[in-house]
Amino acid sequence: MYAWYATLIKPSWAPPAWLFSPVWTVLYAIIAVTFGYVFYKAFTKQLPWMVALPFALNLIFNFAFTPLQFGFQNNLLAAADVLLVLATLVWAFTLRSALREAGLGWVLYANIPYLLWVSFATVLQLTVTYLNL
Repeated sequence: MYAWYATLIKPSWAPPAWLFSPVWTVLYAIIAVTFGYVFYKAFTKQLPWMVALPFALNLIFNFAFTPLQFGFQNNLLAAADVLLVLATLVWAFTLRSALREAGLGWVLYANIPYLLWVSFATVLQLTVTYLNL
């Protein structure tokens, strides 16, 4: 499955393959704690579900990436998906006042590494897609 990705043309600035696993391990720990708390607040009606929506969609799009990229081996679908991951994360950040009112301002600060990585990953995926058209 991952052998296919190794055959793709990648930009010179692409990180080595071994880096992705530790980075995502840390990011998934951050996501589990922060998104989990957002969902807890929504379930206990301390936060409107509309504020939790971009977090839920972000998880769906995030988890869809690996099957699209490596299962279907489809760079175009993976590129569209990673744009949705980035868009839903930016959307979540735009809800900062509602999150602060619910005592969740820290969630955004904790997710800055995730936002930075997803921004980088989006540029990388778009570049890989372009280089392999």
